[in-house]
Amino acid sequence: MREKHGIREFDVAEFLIDEETISAYLTEVLKEGDQGEFLQALGDIARARGMTELSEKTGLGRESLYKTLSKDAKPRFDTIQKILAAFNIELVPTVKTS
Repeated sequence: MREKHGIREFDVAEFLIDEETISAYLTEVLKEGDQGEFLQALGDIARARGMTELSEKTGLGRESLYKTLSKDAKPRFDTIQKILAAFNIELVPTVKTS
Protein backbone atom coordinates (compact mmCIF):
# COMPACT_ATOMS: atom_id res chain seq x y z
CA MET A 1 0.00 0.00 0.00
CA ARG A 2 1.37 3.41 -0.94
CA GLU A 3 1.81 6.15 1.58
CA LYS A 4 1.26 9.81 0.94
CA HIS A 5 2.58 12.28 3.49
CA GLY A 6 2.94 9.50 6.06
CA ILE A 7 -0.71 8.46 5.77
CA ARG A 8 -1.60 5.12 4.24
CA GLU A 9 -4.10 5.15 1.40
CA PHE A 10 -7.31 3.25 2.11
CA ASP A 11 -7.53 -0.07 0.26
CA VAL A 12 -10.86 -1.87 0.64
CA ALA A 13 -9.23 -5.12 -0.53
CA GLU A 14 -7.49 -5.35 2.86
CA PHE A 15 -10.89 -5.73 4.55
CA LEU A 16 -12.41 -8.31 2.19
CA ILE A 17 -11.30 -11.21 4.33
CA ASP A 18 -14.22 -13.64 4.10
CA GLU A 19 -17.21 -14.53 1.93
CA GLU A 20 -19.71 -12.77 4.20
CA THR A 21 -17.82 -9.48 3.99
CA ILE A 22 -17.43 -9.84 0.24
CA SER A 23 -21.14 -10.56 -0.16
CA ALA A 24 -22.10 -7.54 1.96
CA TYR A 25 -19.72 -5.33 -0.04
CA LEU A 26 -21.17 -6.44 -3.37
CA THR A 27 -24.72 -6.06 -2.09
CA GLU A 28 -24.08 -2.43 -1.15
CA VAL A 29 -22.36 -1.69 -4.45
CA LEU A 30 -25.20 -3.27 -6.43
CA LYS A 31 -27.74 -1.11 -4.58
CA GLU A 32 -26.08 1.92 -6.16
CA GLY A 33 -26.79 0.51 -9.63
CA ASP A 34 -23.55 1.73 -11.20
CA GLN A 35 -21.86 -0.81 -13.49
CA GLY A 36 -18.46 0.84 -13.18
CA GLU A 37 -18.60 0.68 -9.40
CA PHE A 38 -19.67 -2.98 -9.57
CA LEU A 39 -16.73 -3.84 -11.82
CA GLN A 40 -14.39 -1.92 -9.54
CA ALA A 41 -15.76 -3.87 -6.56
CA LEU A 42 -15.10 -7.14 -8.38
CA GLY A 43 -11.57 -5.88 -9.01
CA ASP A 44 -11.17 -5.12 -5.31
CA ILE A 45 -12.25 -8.66 -4.48
CA ALA A 46 -9.90 -10.06 -7.11
CA ARG A 47 -6.99 -8.19 -5.52
CA ALA A 48 -8.02 -9.45 -2.08
CA ARG A 49 -8.24 -13.05 -3.26
CA GLY A 50 -5.40 -12.92 -5.77
CA MET A 51 -5.63 -12.32 -9.50
CA THR A 52 -3.66 -15.49 -10.26
CA GLU A 53 -6.15 -17.62 -8.33
CA LEU A 54 -9.05 -15.92 -10.11
CA SER A 55 -7.38 -16.52 -13.46
CA GLU A 56 -6.96 -20.22 -12.68
CA LYS A 57 -10.56 -20.63 -11.47
CA THR A 58 -12.15 -18.79 -14.41
CA GLY A 59 -9.83 -19.87 -17.21
CA LEU A 60 -9.40 -16.20 -18.14
CA GLY A 61 -5.97 -14.63 -18.53
CA ARG A 62 -4.73 -12.17 -15.94
CA GLU A 63 -4.43 -9.35 -18.49
CA SER A 64 -7.97 -10.06 -19.70
CA LEU A 65 -9.22 -9.96 -16.11
CA TYR A 66 -7.55 -6.62 -15.43
CA LYS A 67 -9.26 -5.17 -18.52
CA THR A 68 -12.60 -6.79 -17.66
CA LEU A 69 -12.54 -5.41 -14.12
CA SER A 70 -11.72 -1.85 -15.08
CA LYS A 71 -14.35 0.77 -14.36
CA ASP A 72 -15.13 1.54 -18.03
CA ALA A 73 -15.21 -2.06 -19.28
CA LYS A 74 -18.26 -3.64 -20.90
CA PRO A 75 -17.81 -7.34 -20.04
CA ARG A 76 -20.14 -10.08 -21.17
CA PHE A 77 -22.56 -11.42 -18.58
CA ASP A 78 -21.10 -14.93 -18.81
CA THR A 79 -17.70 -13.49 -17.89
CA ILE A 80 -19.21 -11.83 -14.81
CA GLN A 81 -20.88 -15.14 -13.91
CA LYS A 82 -17.52 -16.96 -14.11
CA ILE A 83 -15.91 -14.36 -11.87
CA LEU A 84 -18.74 -14.49 -9.32
CA ALA A 85 -18.64 -18.31 -9.32
CA ALA A 86 -14.90 -18.18 -8.63
CA PHE A 87 -15.68 -15.99 -5.60
CA ASN A 88 -18.41 -18.44 -4.53
CA ILE A 89 -21.01 -15.67 -4.98
CA GLU A 90 -24.30 -15.87 -6.87
CA LEU A 91 -26.66 -13.12 -7.93
CA VAL A 92 -30.12 -13.64 -6.49
CA PRO A 93 -33.00 -11.38 -7.55
CA THR A 94 -35.07 -9.93 -4.72
CA VAL A 95 -37.96 -7.54 -4.57
CA LYS A 96 -36.74 -3.97 -4.21
CA THR A 97 -37.67 -2.31 -0.94
CA SER A 98 -38.29 1.42 -0.69
